[in-house]
Amino acid sequence: MSGEDLLRARGLRVTRPRLAVLEVLEASRGQAQGHLDVDQIAARVRARLDTVSTQAVYDVLSALSRAGLARRIEPAGSPARYESRVGDNHHHIVCRGCGEIADVDCAVGDAPCLTPSQAHGFVLDEAEVTFWGLCPACQQRLADDTVEDLPS
Repeated sequence: MSGEDLLRARGLRVTRPRLAVLEVLEASRGQAQGHLDVDQIAARVRARLDTVSTQAVYDVLSALSRAGLARRIEPAGSPARYESRVGDNHHHIVCRGCGEIADVDCAVGDAPCLTPSQAHGFVLDEAEVTFWGLCPACQQRLADDTVEDLPS
């Protein structure tokens, strides 16, 4: 389905900024840097369009997120990130060293993936899980730094 079709199917007007943001998010899908912040998205959109304000990019991302065409995640200590992978039950793993984010498929497969000890009458449809650790590159840097610190 084209970007225009996706926007129309969700009741959104088709605009150049919306199409450009959708294209940027889709192009980054599955890449190591697939979870982009607003500045990264705005820079890539500006490469496609002559000019677009950062506020316009925020507005587009908000509309796309509300329409279910983009997903916003906000790991602790990090600016909001956006991705085009929506409509499935996946989680994220974040590197404490460099901030790299990767997708992690849900082990259970069915939303909400986790069952709380008390739902307080809520009907649950989603659980956001963020795993934290060190990516392979940061593990290697840590190991290299440790070796350098050893007495010779």
